[in-house]
Formats: sequence, C-alpha cells, structure tokens
Amino acid sequence: MEAKLETIKTWLGTGSINIFGLPMSGKDTQGIRLAEALNAKFLSSGMIIRAMEAETKQNYSAKGALIPTNVFYEWVLPYLERRDLFKYPLILSSIGRWSGEENQVMSVAAGAGHEIKATILLNISETDAKRRFEAAKTLNDRGDREDDKNPEIFSTRLQEFREKTLPVILHYENLNLLVKVNGNQPRDDVFNEIVEKLYAKALESLA
Repeated sequence: MEAKLETIKTWLGTGSINIFGLPMSGKDTQGIRLAEALNAKFLSSGMIIRAMEAETKQNYSAKGALIPTNVFYEWVLPYLERRDLFKYPLILSSIGRWSGEENQVMSVAAGAGHEIKATILLNISETDAKRRFEAAKTLNDRGDREDDKNPEIFSTRLQEFREKTLPVILHYENLNLLVKVNGNQPRDDVFNEIVEKLYAKALESLA
C-alpha cells in the first residue's frame, strides 16, 4: 500500500483529484482519508458553501438545489488559488457539480498549479443512497444538516445530481479522467479500490 501511495504522489505532484457521487456515497469520508494518505489538502464544495452561507446570511442550498453558477465561481473557485495551498496536491469533493462549470474548474485548477489528474465516481444506486439517508436519520450521525433529515430536500438533491451532475461526470469520462469505484462496500474496501485504481492510472501516465 505505501509503495503504491508513493507512486500516486509522484504522479499527482501538486495536481488535484475531484471526487463525485450521489449524496451519502462517502465523498467527504473517502476524500479526507485520501488527502491524509497523500499529504494533500482537502476541499469540499459543500463545506465551503455552508460556511459562506453562514457568513453571508444567505441560503441558496436550503431546499437541496445547487447554488447558482455565478455564486459558485465567487465562493468556491478562489480556494483553488489560495497561496497557502500552492505546494500541496488537492483532493476535491464535488468541485463544480453543475454541467458547464467543469471547464472553468479545470482551467482555474490548472492555472493555480493543481491540474485535475483524475476524477473519482463513487458508484452507489439511488436505492442505496436512500437507504443510507434513512440510516443516518436513525443514527443522527450527520449533525444538524436539514438536507440530511428532510426527505423532500434529499429527493431534490438526488434529482439535481441526476440532471446537472451526471453530465459533468460524463465530460470527465470523455477526457479519460474518470475512475469508477464501487461505493457500496465497506469503507476500507472502498479506499483500497480507490488506491488500486489511482495507482493503475499513475503507472499508465508515468510509463
């Protein structure tokens, strides 16, 4: 495992990896773990947006819809250009979820020295996402987030992914950047599959 992670680090440099998946697919969980393993910095669009909404007293995402693209550009993209992150690779959690945003994300990331080297899709079905949603409500392990408690808001999030984010993922797949991972397995197995597939991609690029 360590040797494979070192190969991935060499290939990644100060580049970035963007992780996508349905709500409840484990993007932040796996992203944080991958960032720690690669000595990278983790950036989550959801975390940034919630922090900015609290700071500005605005609530674009309260009903589960994606924030407007112009607000996304203003709030989230500047994080890719932060000087304190220049020397680090980045693990991104769903940065640019609305079809049409991906080209700007790739451009800004590359301009800041964080070229997107791969995107990961944590594959789970909507049925699995709903099952995890119900389990999270029972366990109350997601904090006070209303979007993780309200079924109507959660349904909107699923629809937004289906209609707006799937085209983004297809775009990355067409660029041969997409790595598909089975997200419906134990967390350690998900992480191990991520490492194996990134390692294979690294070997392909370094060959």
